[in-house]
Amino acid sequence: MHRDSLKDAKRIVIKVGTNSLMTSTNNIRYQRIDRLAYVISSLTQMGKEVILVSSGAMGVGCAQLNLPKRPKNIPDQQAVAAVGQVALMNTYARFFSYYHKSVAQILMTRDVIDFHDSLANLKNNFASLLKHQIIPIVNENDAIAVDEMDHKVRFGDNDNLSALVASIVEADLLILLTDVDGFYDANPNTDPQAQRFSTIHEVNADYLAMAGDKGSTFSTGGMHSKLKAAAKTLEEGRRLVIMSSEEPSQIFDVLKGADIGTAFIPKN
Repeated sequence: MHRDSLKDAKRIVIKVGTNSLMTSTNNIRYQRIDRLAYVISSLTQMGKEVILVSSGAMGVGCAQLNLPKRPKNIPDQQAVAAVGQVALMNTYARFFSYYHKSVAQILMTRDVIDFHDSLANLKNNFASLLKHQIIPIVNENDAIAVDEMDHKVRFGDNDNLSALVASIVEADLLILLTDVDGFYDANPNTDPQAQRFSTIHEVNADYLAMAGDKGSTFSTGGMHSKLKAAAKTLEEGRRLVIMSSEEPSQIFDVLKGADIGTAFIPKN
């Protein structure tokens, strides 16, 4: 399989990270959210089914409360994320309404995945929303899931969550929007000789070592978590693309087979 196979993707999960939604000075990128809403709305008009997995509750909450960085203690983190989630969904609802689309909020915790009945209900919910061309917007329920609890309670980060959502809804393609334009063999911000990988068929230890493990001030993910999500996606025979969020309209080009970002495509 190669990039031309992306043209056939009908059900698509798009994950957008905190860095894509927030500036380095902790301001919300409203124009980018507007463009993303336009692209997703257009895709649904083209007959695609799209689920959005959105980080940003903590970052938006910090912006709403004028905090320079995320709190250190768990209760304050939960409070800030709860404030931010409301503001984030209000923002999405406003911009999607410009394109005559409704959105639905789905806040997930790990126990939903671990129990058969709740997982079945979740699948039915996704199916109903997509049938009515409503855009599901998914995030982890940060007001409940905390780092100090048993590791099974948290998904870890929204890269992993988006891979799980892609599995649950049996998506054809997962797109990870981030602040870099793909996966490189070195840090492109510090190494001018860094080369972008166009297509990868298997995530091995060498790739994971190149990815590093650090996120940003407000996010918990990084390229390492994206590679792990790609590994899970490939194991299930699904496709994944890591690409820049700077111009969401490039998603249209990716779906035409353009050499944008890094595509993770199963060998067979």
